[in-house]
Amino acid sequence: MKRIALVTDSTADLTEEVKKDCDVHVIPLKVRFGEQEYTDGELSSEDFYRRLMEENVLPKTSQPTPEEFERLYSQLLEEYQEVISVHISSALSGTFNAAYLAKEKFKEKIHLVDSKTISLGAGLMLMEAARNIKAGHETEWILESLKKARLNIETLFTLNTLEYLQKGGRIGKVQGFMGALLNIKPIIRVGDDGVYHTYGKAHSQKKALDNVVQAYKDLAKGRKPIHLVVVHGAAQKAGVYLKEALEYAFQIPTTVFTQVGPVIGVHTGPGTVGAAIQFE
Repeated sequence: MKRIALVTDSTADLTEEVKKDCDVHVIPLKVRFGEQEYTDGELSSEDFYRRLMEENVLPKTSQPTPEEFERLYSQLLEEYQEVISVHISSALSGTFNAAYLAKEKFKEKIHLVDSKTISLGAGLMLMEAARNIKAGHETEWILESLKKARLNIETLFTLNTLEYLQKGGRIGKVQGFMGALLNIKPIIRVGDDGVYHTYGKAHSQKKALDNVVQAYKDLAKGRKPIHLVVVHGAAQKAGVYLKEALEYAFQIPTTVFTQVGPVIGVHTGPGTVGAAIQFE
């Protein structure tokens, strides 16, 4: 029997390569356009952003149910001794709570981790866990390493518009109405509380991306960057610009470069570009 299974939800935006390499089991959230419901990943990012821009009604998202988590955990515990389950910030989604309700049946065999972040920020935590599982570390050691990793992972992104964040009710502590009115591009940091905070603002996407790079330079003081991931929502050119600027600034390669999936994309919209950096 294998030792530890690694579980996450689809908002971690892991690529197929990372899922395979890290042996991560992903439970999907769902997105609904009118009467059509898709599991996250069933609808390609390209098709999702096309429909998001073409259709007038904002799609809805929904989290997995406790019963879905329970089924997955049951299946995994037939093959693994324990499960480490890492999920999107509990302040931004009810996914963690659904996992918590499912965990009650399995008690000490399921170890839940609130990433307090989103997208590839959570992805960095999963990659950290996978490395430590492969290295043969004990479960408690791995859980402690994830607590430390969370404190050293910074997730920042910029939005092309605040429209989707406002409509989706995920505005957090980001200034909304006036920013949308003035066409300001906010730089948003996911705080230690797992909520969105305004870190800066700009009047153009390029300036916003430059500000993200500067923000990371400020946050890096006294710390060494060791892992970089970059993500975008229907903004390939801007994503490449941020990727290359951060690689140049910190002299480290990008581990993962991918698109924001549909569930996160509902709330951030097209034109979103962001990154996460793990420090030590």
